[in-house]
Amino acid sequence: MTDKSITLSPRYRIYGAFVLGLSTAIALRAIIVLEHVQPDWVRPVWYFAVLGNFIFFYYRYQITEKRKRAIRDHKIMEKLAQKEALSDSDREVLVYLLNSITKSPEHLNYLIIFVFSLVAIAIDLAFVFFS
Repeated sequence: MTDKSITLSPRYRIYGAFVLGLSTAIALRAIIVLEHVQPDWVRPVWYFAVLGNFIFFYYRYQITEKRKRAIRDHKIMEKLAQKEALSDSDREVLVYLLNSITKSPEHLNYLIIFVFSLVAIAIDLAFVFFS
């Protein structure tokens, strides 16, 4: 029987967190544009971004702690270092960890944030130099 503590979050929660994290990251970058075109929206967008990041990063913190706890509780690092045989339970932990990493869309979040950061800088510079 699989330990409930080492199961993946439901897809809706994984992708909900992804959408939240991405939208708050874009909102933070949009502030620089809003400052030029619609200053009244800066504060509400900033609050959305900060509160959304609060939720998003707490979720990411929980995922990281869950992964660390699984590794620690099953002594996976020690067993691998000592070249010990892994139990079925240990293998389940490794499958959970690998699934957790491969099914997470966080790498797309980083890429999209990188692109939107460049776009925000370019737009701001355009406002500064062409206004």
